[in-house]
Amino acid sequence: MTLSKKIVLIGHFGVGKTSLIRRFVENTFSEDYKVTIGVHISKKTIDITDNNTSVSLIIWDLEGQDDIKKTRSSYLLGTHGFIYVFDLSRPVTFENLKSELDFLNENYPKTPVKVVGNKMDLVNKQYLSQYSDVFKPHVDFFVSAKSGSRVETLFSKLAKALI
Repeated sequence: MTLSKKIVLIGHFGVGKTSLIRRFVENTFSEDYKVTIGVHISKKTIDITDNNTSVSLIIWDLEGQDDIKKTRSSYLLGTHGFIYVFDLSRPVTFENLKSELDFLNENYPKTPVKVVGNKMDLVNKQYLSQYSDVFKPHVDFFVSAKSGSRVETLFSKLAKALI
């Protein structure tokens, strides 16, 4: 059995949403920064061996916003799961993390959200512990689109949560 699920990646400009998708879908990474305008849609199917199910992830890469409330609501319609991405090396991208997650939970209460700190290759453990009070209650994964660390795990865990 194959299920089709819409996944939306949201977060600030330049946090690595497009790079995460490229790493997951194409297993590639580029240092070149290209701004996403509007939305870009990708697709990849994951096989869940636990219950013999395939999940076709329709992945929406939305343009970055510094305020989640400015995201076009039409892009969010029919979303089965969110991946909220922030840049671990830029505190401005996670300083409003709690309020932005509150917004998602209030407006999409039954939609799973995975919170991801990207660019873990740019920070050390001391830095992570410095912000642990911000990260601990909210963050599901620290990943690196550049190295590929934990990217596959992120999408697999979300796919499992959707079935």
